[in-house]
Amino acid sequence: MTTPGSATTSQPATSVAPAPAGAPRRLGPLGSPGSLGPVGLVLAGGISVQFGGALAVTLMPRAGALGVVALRLLVAAVVLLLVCRPRLRGHSPTDWGTVVVFGITMTGMNGLFYQAVDRIPLGPAVTLEVLGPLALSVLASRRAINAVWAALALAGVFLLGGGGFSSLDPTGAAFALGAGAMWAAYIVFSARTGRRFPQADGLALAMAVGALLFLPLGIAESGAKLLDPVTLGLGAAVALLSSVLPYTLELLALRRLPASTFAILMSLEPAIAAAAGFLVLDQALTAMQAAAIALVIAASMGAVRTQVGRGRGRKKTAALESTGLEG
Repeated sequence: MTTPGSATTSQPATSVAPAPAGAPRRLGPLGSPGSLGPVGLVLAGGISVQFGGALAVTLMPRAGALGVVALRLLVAAVVLLLVCRPRLRGHSPTDWGTVVVFGITMTGMNGLFYQAVDRIPLGPAVTLEVLGPLALSVLASRRAINAVWAALALAGVFLLGGGGFSSLDPTGAAFALGAGAMWAAYIVFSARTGRRFPQADGLALAMAVGALLFLPLGIAESGAKLLDPVTLGLGAAVALLSSVLPYTLELLALRRLPASTFAILMSLEPAIAAAAGFLVLDQALTAMQAAAIALVIAASMGAVRTQVGRGRGRKKTAALESTGLEG
């Protein structure tokens, strides 16, 4: 599951002073040793998220899916509020409306996803979930090549479901697809929140909104089980692994890493989830499921690269027009 680091992609990149004359030219984000830092941070964040999800699956028998989500959101909200200390005054009604919707989409994304992994393996769940952002990318681009990426993704989903989802629980698959739709909405509102709130203030406030909305559901399902010391400890670990740590790593990485590269790295999450499911939960994939995940990853990376190429083409055209050299 992608993370709220996407909220920062809407912020302008930090300006960097030009290198002195004669200094070695820095290569692209994947082309120099110095750039391995931010890429490593993103990958570490992805590993943290998926292994946190695997830990959450082991906690579900103790606290239930809704209880685990409530603990995750509550602990993450408390930590982020203490660290960010967001300002509550000076925001317009539109600002508050945006952060509330952001919190609702975050809550829906987490709640639906944890319902999914309570029924189907982690790798297939993340693969189905990533279709939401993929669909958003394809629709936003409207280029013919994206029909190829969409067809590739659909082929992956067909294989993942064994030709009709006979190998996956239909309810779990539906929850994963719903989480993907909420993920797409989350991306939209995280960007809007990032434009309206400084630093990670909007994220902290949205997390608090999500925690307040979901806590009654967690209490209704799990009740006093949430107060068990072992459950609280494991819930805090899930919150740190799935929310606090990856969000922090991504915020640091996005200061030096282009959003396009970040998005491509996020496409690898189904593979990381499959590895976490195998190592922590002993959830082995069939050859067909592994091929399906590979197809969806390829479709996601292709769609992102198409978007990046389109953006570069527009910039080049604008530059030529400004100099009168086009045509």
